[in-house]
Amino acid sequence: MRENLITCVLLPRFELGCAAGTRTELLGVPAAVAPEPGSQLIGAVSAAAEAFGIAPGMRLGEALARCPKLTLIPPDPAGVADAFERMLAALESIGAGVEPLTPGVACFDARGLLRLHARGLGSGSDPEPDRAPDHDRRSFTPTGEELMAVLAAARRALGTPARFGVAPTRFAALAAATRARARRPLIVRGGPREARDFLAPMPVELLRGDPELAFLPDAFIRLGISTLGELAALPRGAVADRFGAHGLNAQRLALGLDTPLRPRVGDENIRESLELPDASSGLQLERALGLLIDRLLARRERRGRTLRAVVLSAVLVEQGGTWRQRMIFREALSDPLRMRLALTSRLQLMPAPAQTLILAVERFGPPTSDQQALLEEPARARAGRLREAISQVRAVAGPSGALRVLDLDPDSRFPERRSVLAPFEV
Repeated sequence: MRENLITCVLLPRFELGCAAGTRTELLGVPAAVAPEPGSQLIGAVSAAAEAFGIAPGMRLGEALARCPKLTLIPPDPAGVADAFERMLAALESIGAGVEPLTPGVACFDARGLLRLHARGLGSGSDPEPDRAPDHDRRSFTPTGEELMAVLAAARRALGTPARFGVAPTRFAALAAATRARARRPLIVRGGPREARDFLAPMPVELLRGDPELAFLPDAFIRLGISTLGELAALPRGAVADRFGAHGLNAQRLALGLDTPLRPRVGDENIRESLELPDASSGLQLERALGLLIDRLLARRERRGRTLRAVVLSAVLVEQGGTWRQRMIFREALSDPLRMRLALTSRLQLMPAPAQTLILAVERFGPPTSDQQALLEEPARARAGRLREAISQVRAVAGPSGALRVLDLDPDSRFPERRSVLAPFEV
């Protein structure tokens, strides 16, 4: 049986380190990332702040009440995004197919890198992988020395202290990374049963690592469910009645089951920036935005493609920090006027004047020549464009943005049993 070696890379207090920058002395005192504009919830906190009972996501007033000397650091979302991109690129440089989870946390399958970084080590290595039959390759069991060689290559590529966790599933690997030390990775070998046994004594707070399940730990704790083992032992029907699909997903993770990794697809990093002579806002900022759009559309790397999603960011003047907004267009655009109309409204959300304005492409759309009338195309081309539209909806609203109706028991007396909603697979 093929053993999964899902590896989770965790950079502790990633957002706090990016916001502090060169002021490393702030990491040793009670400090937290200040709330984003329009929010009252603090971001990442230092170890000294955790000693006062302060946690990320806590309201600012409660945090200051627990520690009046708490130092607030201006948020740096643009710096966090750039640093996270460098982290992902470093892991991809060793040949890993990386799936980003949250800033500072990423996963990849170490099994595909064993013959690249650990060839000839240990007794489990395959000296002639091209000649080995398929059943031999499937039953190939790596040694601990070979796995450590892959982790060492990832550590060298990152160039910064990181925690590594290896387990059969993504969630178990994340749990292992939170318990690992900087130079001592935590490795869980085996299959789903070993992953379930490893997760059983873990607290349900680990579910906060999944943005879709972050609200569940509080409800579980109020009901007396404090560990993942207790959650796994609950009847499936009771979990479904009380928490719905999210509860079933959480129980599935606690049972040592998870979906396969979804490595990101690499794309060109095209961006334009403009240094503003003075702190700009209002009409001057809109003119700078128009100039950035024209420059971005004129780049040769675009190759006539439309833009589906862009990121607008700025370096602020007051109190330092940055501002970042992600914009997904309703349809892929290449018209500068329509792009300017869509992005201008986002400039009003900027909390302070900017000294640098940055516009970057996050995702490309189809070429401009492919934008034709939907009903004038052949059936195959029309189906392809419909799949493209569904992908765009899921990019904006998440996996639950496009659903389909499945008939279960049409003759049931209970309406909720007649049909259910399921994800629409493209």
